[in-house]
Amino acid sequence: MSAVRQDAWSAEDDLILAEVTLRHIREGSTQLAAFEEVGERIGRTSAACGFRWNSCVRKKYEEAISLAKSQRQKRSYYKKQSPLSGPQVAGVAAQELEQDAYKNDGATEETLSIDAVIRFLRQWKGGLQESSRQYKLLEKNLREKEEELARLRSENERLLKEVSEVKTDYHVVNDDYKALIQIMDRARRLAFLNEEDEELKTRFKMDANGNLERIE
Repeated sequence: MSAVRQDAWSAEDDLILAEVTLRHIREGSTQLAAFEEVGERIGRTSAACGFRWNSCVRKKYEEAISLAKSQRQKRSYYKKQSPLSGPQVAGVAAQELEQDAYKNDGATEETLSIDAVIRFLRQWKGGLQESSRQYKLLEKNLREKEEELARLRSENERLLKEVSEVKTDYHVVNDDYKALIQIMDRARRLAFLNEEDEELKTRFKMDANGNLERIE
């Protein structure tokens, strides 16, 4: 069993649907039979073909439908005539039917061809407009991305500069800290030496008679 199509109807699908349906109307067949034939040809269900015909395609071929119905009525009329009417009636009927068929086929073919071209041009125009819209949208997105990239690059350069400055400040502070530690260490050692010198110095005091005596 072949897969049933679910895609959108194309101009060619509509053209096939119109041609087959008009032929069935002209020959006195049913539209259901036409939809079944079309469905087999284009891979769709008869229900889908019927819905497409009644909702969209039919209104475009009102004149062709009227011609097809007129030809069908003439066929039916001449079939009901008595065989005793003679070959003259049959000849006239055949001639009229042939003329109607030629006119109907010519008008239908011309109408279908013009409509198909118009639909194709409209679809092409719509596709071109959509492509143009998509192109402009992509172009806008590209500009926005380029602006965003430039902003990020500028931000990155600024951050790198700040990091470099922080590193420089860190080295300066670190050097100052080391120098301060060295100064504090020297001061501590100097204070310790001064205390030792004070302890080593000889101490004297004056007694009641005014004499100096050594303090141990």
